[in-house]
Amino acid sequence: MAKGNNSEYKKMIDKQYSDLMKHCQVQMEKVEKDLPEPKEDFQAVLKEHGVSRRDFIKWTSAMTAALMLPPIFRPMVAKAAENFSRLPVVWLHFAECTGCSEAFLRSSYPNVDDILLDTISLEYHETLMAASGYQAEQNLEKAIKDFAGKFICVIEGALPRGLNGKYLTLGPKGKTGIQVAKEVTSKAAAVVCIGACSCYGNIQAAKPNPTDAVGISKALGISTVNIAGCPPNSVNFTGTLLHYLMFGSLPPLDSLGRPVWAYGKRIHDYCERRPHYDASEFVEEWGDKGALKGWCLYKMGCKGPYTYANCAKVRFNDGISWPIMGGHGCIGCTEPGFWDTMAPLEKPLDEKTYGGGEKTVDKIGIVLTGAAVAGIAVHAVASGVRHSGGKK
Repeated sequence: MAKGNNSEYKKMIDKQYSDLMKHCQVQMEKVEKDLPEPKEDFQAVLKEHGVSRRDFIKWTSAMTAALMLPPIFRPMVAKAAENFSRLPVVWLHFAECTGCSEAFLRSSYPNVDDILLDTISLEYHETLMAASGYQAEQNLEKAIKDFAGKFICVIEGALPRGLNGKYLTLGPKGKTGIQVAKEVTSKAAAVVCIGACSCYGNIQAAKPNPTDAVGISKALGISTVNIAGCPPNSVNFTGTLLHYLMFGSLPPLDSLGRPVWAYGKRIHDYCERRPHYDASEFVEEWGDKGALKGWCLYKMGCKGPYTYANCAKVRFNDGISWPIMGGHGCIGCTEPGFWDTMAPLEKPLDEKTYGGGEKTVDKIGIVLTGAAVAGIAVHAVASGVRHSGGKK
């Protein structure tokens, strides 16, 4: 009976993936038909940057797995990458530091994700474009008119609501950030927020928040895809756009609007220091023997148990490292309000206020020690029974 049930379940899963593959193929044909021609030959660009065919195939395998898709979708991921520059993007800047754009641009040894961002069809980006003033305004108006309903609106920065939005005015016409955001997002196929500022307000929204700055979704009352982080990883952005190209829809999101494939697990779940946490081996102060041995940073205020992101898997600085690997605890930058609740505190969060992360480390240490002793005792008893032929 169990075998029969397993067989039926496998058939059901196979059919679901088969239907999804057909949908993906139809969508990719639609992309090639409806969207502009690629501005560059992607394979030629890869070759120019020294990325071999083998490296590209490895990347498609990794990205397919990251997007929670089975291996049969690897050719579709590769095809979406080759059509990446077809997707028009209008990139807006509001109250922020431009650090997210800078993080995406600063790659000394570009990988496939970085190259995808180099080939992206940026119809408007205030930091990168040569135009300014009225000419920039005209470029924006032309982009949202020519690609109405087809472009992705990417937003970097929070929106101040104080004084009817007049804390942030932009362009030669002196429009408020809220006015610009409403005009552009109303014509977009989807809105993607880059960085903690546009997702939740970030440092602009930190107490006392005199400008009443908030994230885009809250300011406009619309749904957004939130690529959270300060700054976020470019992999999470490119992966989200690849999903949109492949399926014509945005990836599944969590309750905070973040793609589940990138933000579905805690930092704590993949951290290379996690074994030290489980063994109750903690850094007690900066520079102690635990710090030298790479022990867990929880007692120094690491917010990994409370923070959802894939930093440990995708890393930063050309994929070389990430903050915890570099010796500093996670500051929780993918979570709402982290400047007020997480970043300044080099100590564990109050368990009564922030329940749901982990138990206090002292309790965990006691439990783990007891579990280890109990495990040894059980193993000893089992060994005794086995060696005595089961008489005792």
